[in-house]
Amino acid sequence: MTAPRLVQNATVLTALCAGALLAVPAPASAEGAIRPLASVAPPPAAASGASGTLDPAAAARAYLDELPPAKKARSDAYFEGGYWLQLWGFLYGSAVLLLLLGTGLSARMRDLSERVRWKAVQPAIYWFLFLGVTTLLGFPLSVYQDWWREHQYDLSNLTFGGWMLEQGKGLLVSAILGGLAVMALYAVTRRVRERWWLWGALVGMVILTFAAAIAPVAIVPLFNSPTRLADPRVVVPVLSLARANGIGAGEVWEIDASKQTTRMSANVSGLLGTERITLNDNLLNRASLPEIESVMAHEMGHYVLNHVYKGLLEFGLVILLGFWGVSLLFERLRVRYEARWRIRDISDPAGLPLVALLFSTFMFLMTPVINTIVRVAEQEADLYGLNSSGQPDGFARVALHLSEYRKMEPGPIEEAFFYDHPSGRTRILAAMRWKAEHPETWAPRSP
Repeated sequence: MTAPRLVQNATVLTALCAGALLAVPAPASAEGAIRPLASVAPPPAAASGASGTLDPAAAARAYLDELPPAKKARSDAYFEGGYWLQLWGFLYGSAVLLLLLGTGLSARMRDLSERVRWKAVQPAIYWFLFLGVTTLLGFPLSVYQDWWREHQYDLSNLTFGGWMLEQGKGLLVSAILGGLAVMALYAVTRRVRERWWLWGALVGMVILTFAAAIAPVAIVPLFNSPTRLADPRVVVPVLSLARANGIGAGEVWEIDASKQTTRMSANVSGLLGTERITLNDNLLNRASLPEIESVMAHEMGHYVLNHVYKGLLEFGLVILLGFWGVSLLFERLRVRYEARWRIRDISDPAGLPLVALLFSTFMFLMTPVINTIVRVAEQEADLYGLNSSGQPDGFARVALHLSEYRKMEPGPIEEAFFYDHPSGRTRILAAMRWKAEHPETWAPRSP
């Protein structure tokens, strides 16, 4: 999306627009291409010793030391720059929302939407105008953050024209799904008034569940071309791994994310019957089979451990708390600035920028909590994947690949506040600890 990330997150979570679901996994190579799938030996300190013992800390250090200092500095700079972008995006987005309120533009958009006779449709008309204005005002920051900066760090394969086309598709999806979400939320708000925050959160959870269910089959294909993976060298072990973990998948999907990004990714996405095992072509083209198996075991861990449903519940509670906080402040601010903002009450769509401003401020302050919720689930999936695949060296290699855009060795406070995944160091150390505690998978056997 082209709006600043703050406006995106505020409107997505407040209006429950589907823009957050547009982060699709990376792409696929030409059909029929033969992938190398070559394995890379672990560094000596991480290999089996003559004594059959392994020091996890030394083994992890050996893996981390394989990363050249220049590449490490580059990924550190990219990741640390993201901290500042969170702050500047929040401030920039807040300024955009205050501009809509302070200039009376939000009220004028509301007046324009009321020219439509059907009251139920008026919030959707307002949403279209709101989305268009915030997208336009946020365009400079989006160009820098999502296109120019990604090219500076060699993480994007899109031309500017291709990137603009992606933004157009995302804008269309957000307009449609966001419009429906806003209609539903304001319909509930008009009926329950004081308890809008409770019923609004419940409606929002239903909408998020629906969006998560349709994403693999209705949203992802708008941006990429999923195809059934035919390479038996990958399909056979992945499906075997799936069956061993109680996942009744009969096929594996590949997605052509390399047309957009250089990042490696995979997922087991969807719910309520739309689940799919998907690998992107960057992973298939660059990784060995042990690496692929370790990644897929991790993703299957999310599925088997019901992280989608747990995440919906956990984030539903966060949204509920945020909506409750908005309800405490909205009316006070509305009355204080009524003459300038011309917001009638909470059921007035002209108040959406104020709702978004208050909610996005709450979410910004909750960043460490949200990151921790996600990071804990990722750690659980890491351990599940190691136990399921038995590929600690493959998992360590994947962590090194992710160093292209993630800082590998943060401080403990830095990791707790800013990381929504375990750091590369944490993941590699966990893999080497698992390897040390399972010598039967690698140590020389006695005759």
